[in-house]
Amino acid sequence: MGLLGDELAFARALTAQENESVMALGSRKRYPADAHLLTEGDRSSHVMIILRGWVTVSVATDRGATRLILGLRGPGELLGEMAALDSHPRSATVRALGPIEAQVISGDAFRRFLALHPRVSGLVIRQLTFRLRSADQERSALASLTVLQRLAARLSELSRVEPAGPYAPPVPGRSRPGTVVHLAQDELAATVGATREAVAKALRLLRTQQVVRTGNRMVEILDPALLGLLAEGHQE
Repeated sequence: MGLLGDELAFARALTAQENESVMALGSRKRYPADAHLLTEGDRSSHVMIILRGWVTVSVATDRGATRLILGLRGPGELLGEMAALDSHPRSATVRALGPIEAQVISGDAFRRFLALHPRVSGLVIRQLTFRLRSADQERSALASLTVLQRLAARLSELSRVEPAGPYAPPVPGRSRPGTVVHLAQDELAATVGATREAVAKALRLLRTQQVVRTGNRMVEILDPALLGLLAEGHQE
């Protein structure tokens, strides 16, 4: 399971000249917190490169208003490339976690650029492949892991990043006691494909085992080693 993007974001994998050329294709736009940058089912085809801030990528589920968060995307990440390449409706909704700045590029301009720059086209293919593999892993986890395992794995993942602001952490770090994950229970539920009630029950168990401490929109990791064992299905 993994919410974070590829280890090398699209824009950071470009050469200085490629980066300048790509950015020249579009214009910079700002979005407020909670804004929908892209909407599932929409017919637009532009792409976006995140310059500042973090977003969630989510899809609708069979439970009506409930959504499943598939990923967190931050600076340098490319968004919307699937609709730009295949002209199908958007496959997911992208929502700003905080104030966002992004470079917005029309689908036509982006496709023309890729046709003339095969190395950059290869980077887009690599990103698509990575995200498809990650989506397959998420579906496998939903089918085979308990809510406790999925929650423990998600908390372990998010605790291994260093916070760089109130919204999301861009730099991988080391999981350690005292690390705090700043998400509410309903947001955690959306990241593991479970109900809020099921996540609350799993958190109670983790508190009882003194693996975590919870508060308002926060989960403090007290025992990262045991959390990792629980993610793998071991019982104390």
